[in-house]
Amino acid sequence: MSERIWKPNVTVAALMEDRGRFLMVEEHTSGGLMLNQPAGHLEEGESLVDACAREAIEETAHPFVPRELVGVYQWRRPDGEVTYLRFAFAGDAGEQIAGRALDDGIVRALWMTPAEIEASRARHRSPLVWACVQDWLAGVRLPLTVVRHFS
Repeated sequence: MSERIWKPNVTVAALMEDRGRFLMVEEHTSGGLMLNQPAGHLEEGESLVDACAREAIEETAHPFVPRELVGVYQWRRPDGEVTYLRFAFAGDAGEQIAGRALDDGIVRALWMTPAEIEASRARHRSPLVWACVQDWLAGVRLPLTVVRHFS
């Protein structure tokens, strides 16, 4: 019997801010209807920046151009089953593409103020949601040159 090799789940998240509001998604989860940034898993062969742009458009129908890295976050679910390694990027959101379907499980994309996001913490997909917003509000920004992808 071979031992299971532990690996974190690598995810990306998009922080899209416009006039003091952030684009969030409401999604079905095993824990009910939750709020999250547009986020998802890194796919094989994909760069972190490309993954973030892909996840953002799939979940919100808004094209997204990552411009800065806000942070890297490590979190283990309370059940201990999964550890996430999240790379959160800030950038520019394009106009919503009319008629574009959202990913399975996504109920809607919505713009929320930081106060609204904080007030809804009980419905956050993880503690990473509010941590990313806090870091963005604190001015944490790293250039994309710190994220290097080798094909």
